[in-house]
Amino acid sequence: MQKLRDIDVPESGTLPKLTAPRVERRQAPAPRRRMRLLPRYLQLALDLLVLVSAFLIAYLLRFDFVIPGRYIWRGSIQLPFVVLIQLLALGLAGVYAYIWCFVGMAEVKAFLIAAVLSVIPLTILRFLMHGSFELLQVPFSIILADTILAFGGVLGLRIVRRVHYEKFTKGQQLAACGDVREEAVLLIGAGSAGVQAASEIKGRGNIRITIKGFIDDDPRKQRSVVQKIKVLGTTADLHRLVKELAIDHVIISIARKVRDGDIRRIVELCESIPIRVRIIPSLDEILHGNVEINHIRDVRIEDLLGREPVELDLQDMRNFLTAKSVMVTGAGGSIGSELARQVARFGPSKLLLVERSEPALFNIDRELSARWSELDIVPLIADVCDRERLQSVFATYEPQVILHAAAHKHVPMMERNPAEAIKNNVLGTLTLGEVAGESEAEVFVLISTDKAVRPTSVMGASKRVAELVLQHLDSRFGTRFVAVRFGNVIGSAGSVIPIFQDQIRHGGPVTVTHPDMVRYFMTIPEAAQLVLQAGTMSEGGEIFVLDMGVPVSILDLAKDTISLSGLRPYYDIDIKFSGIRPGEKLFEELETNGENMTKTRHPKIFIGKIACYPEQQVRLAVERLALLARKGQEYELRCFLSELLPESTLEGLRAKPELASSLEMMEALSTPISLIETFGDACLSPAA
Repeated sequence: MQKLRDIDVPESGTLPKLTAPRVERRQAPAPRRRMRLLPRYLQLALDLLVLVSAFLIAYLLRFDFVIPGRYIWRGSIQLPFVVLIQLLALGLAGVYAYIWCFVGMAEVKAFLIAAVLSVIPLTILRFLMHGSFELLQVPFSIILADTILAFGGVLGLRIVRRVHYEKFTKGQQLAACGDVREEAVLLIGAGSAGVQAASEIKGRGNIRITIKGFIDDDPRKQRSVVQKIKVLGTTADLHRLVKELAIDHVIISIARKVRDGDIRRIVELCESIPIRVRIIPSLDEILHGNVEINHIRDVRIEDLLGREPVELDLQDMRNFLTAKSVMVTGAGGSIGSELARQVARFGPSKLLLVERSEPALFNIDRELSARWSELDIVPLIADVCDRERLQSVFATYEPQVILHAAAHKHVPMMERNPAEAIKNNVLGTLTLGEVAGESEAEVFVLISTDKAVRPTSVMGASKRVAELVLQHLDSRFGTRFVAVRFGNVIGSAGSVIPIFQDQIRHGGPVTVTHPDMVRYFMTIPEAAQLVLQAGTMSEGGEIFVLDMGVPVSILDLAKDTISLSGLRPYYDIDIKFSGIRPGEKLFEELETNGENMTKTRHPKIFIGKIACYPEQQVRLAVERLALLARKGQEYELRCFLSELLPESTLEGLRAKPELASSLEMMEALSTPISLIETFGDACLSPAA
């Protein structure tokens, strides 16, 4: 450590005066000016000025600007009377609740109502007042002219204020952006979404975009003008217009994803030009508050799927979730976290986030608490197999709706760890379900998978057994136990799209297991919404199957992912085939033999009624699975799953075992094995 140097003390005995080094302070940037709202008294004064002026102008127009002397006196008597009625009408119509600079078409109705409310009493009094009140009889022509001028004037004041506010705001945004080059763009789609996007872009100074025109394939819109922007042609003219107008990129402004693949067709057309293509957010993203209409983004894989937005029965959803204590297990995972977001929209009394992973739980808790600060959100670190912990949670918070998303779901990983698949997916479901039933919860919804249909993997078989367990629980308790089956979701943890994107970032190659591999896909929000909607329809024991649409080729998905990254498949990024992994099959199914698929009131949700296994068989099967999982007898575990599920074709077996062997052993058990004694608390429940 460096020694402090000695300080020379002068003869006077006083220390020299020490001075601090001079620090230059940076001048703080001037605060950005904000346009103030008009005070209430000033708003009222301006309205009074307009109303008085309108009445005087109406009289002048009535008498060709030469008012007879006796009518001047009558008008001066009528003026305060008429203005008072008009002010009362404006107040009753709610006009004074509006902020002037935000008045738009939606508020015009209130001004029309106020006009009618003022005309009715003035007209009635015109015919009823006689004698000494005759001076208050306003001529009908003046009533009409005054009403048009007065209420048109007060509305006009607010429109002028809004125009001034928008110019002021845009000027500040332009100043904040500096000298950023404006980009010339074409909007594809001159419908409602395109009009709204154009209006927002033109009104925002922080979006440096110049709209050169609209492109729309509707022949009725050709040569028309929308928001002072011309419709220049159809998509067939896109190549020519891009060259002529020096377009930087095009923006897809289609409000809904259409079934005939318009978005995919437009993307492929833009790639052939080539020109960069972007898209406005979907209506679903805007409604859920994730983005604004002017938040233009690059096209994503989910835009190319052509999935229709989900239409929910909002009243059923409110009855199902509002003011209820709702538990979501696996709340830090892809599906669990989205379920929690969707539930939060409907205002539950409590939202219990059950998760084993501390970082995942921290992230979703922080996100939800920031977006819905008024909600009672309870983060709970817990394993779904820990009966004592679950009993404590249920006793404390009394959840009424349980959404069980915690699961091991990675097929090749579970092929290597079959005992863990059984512990979490089967025994965890049983433990959580029993605690829910004992606590008299209302509804228990299990997130299942299309891999449970004629399973070829341990993961799929474990989810099929979990469905059987759920039907067994439904017969034991008053709680409504249901399962919801669906396929893959875009962007979930461990799914193919993030893997492709990571491979592209590292320069490739992109690996696909087989050129003929196909899968069902839906977006995470769509899956979560349909799960909740299915929960509202449950009576108990159903297995709901979601409409997954058309299977998607994984090879095409890989090509699309490469193309949307601005690269060319096989040229910039190679695609290689790695071979089908253990437990995988070329295509997935959503229904099994013996299921009676019936429609529900929702077009995207079906019910598969499956014959239940006998209660004794399910109970003994679960105990046998618990014993094999505890002992780590993986081959015997696969054999038993194959026996229990005759429709399954699990890998790793030398031959399909005879069904009687292990089942006879189960029947021979004289004393039932307690799950807790057999298995203990060793099972885990990671994020879904």
